[in-house]
Amino acid sequence: MMIDSLLIFFKRWPLCYLLFLAFACASQKEKENSFDTKRDSVAEEKKINNAFLQINEATKTVNAGDLILRTGKDFISDVMRKLSQHDKTYSHCGIANWENDTLFVYHALGGEFNPDQKIRRDAFEFFCNPYQNRGFGIFRYKINPGQQKNIIQLAKQYYSQQIMFDMQFDLETNDRMYCSEYVYKSIVTATSGATTINTTTLNKIQFIAVDNLFVNPNCQEIKRIKFE
Repeated sequence: MMIDSLLIFFKRWPLCYLLFLAFACASQKEKENSFDTKRDSVAEEKKINNAFLQINEATKTVNAGDLILRTGKDFISDVMRKLSQHDKTYSHCGIANWENDTLFVYHALGGEFNPDQKIRRDAFEFFCNPYQNRGFGIFRYKINPGQQKNIIQLAKQYYSQQIMFDMQFDLETNDRMYCSEYVYKSIVTATSGATTINTTTLNKIQFIAVDNLFVNPNCQEIKRIKFE
């Protein structure tokens, strides 16, 4: 069973092979960076505090249904950024929603940061936190209020169904989804195809790269934040 799974995994080059290398190297990479992440300097503390101020200020500009992107610091995030063909700024994405005065981000996440592999709902400040990210972006699709409501309902529906992360990056299946696929299917389905999002093809493998979501005439940039 394990051998068969690995064979399927490697056949989906370059996506799964790159991710395999990422997971294999991530643990060692984190050990090498442990001294950097644990530095307790005044400059680092000031940088972190300033980042949280930026996150708090940006919260005021977010609407329900907005596309939220972030730039992770870890090795896997670097791999994901490289799969984008036009804008390699971001490595991960999700859909924003306001609930009882709290801003959340719904997103599909794999790897050790999400052991159960199910779609997550995280507070905006946690999703964008500067301990694990270099920055974040807020983007908004040109949709009407009804479509906006549909996007949120569908994103929450997938969450309630506990959809698992798709390590095979198979765009044809709906029982498992990777991060950009989750956003893509939520938006395209909720707008009945009125909002079109291009796909990326590498070595005959079709997938949704993170930049496919925001390098799009139907998507407006609201804010880009890079933690200094």
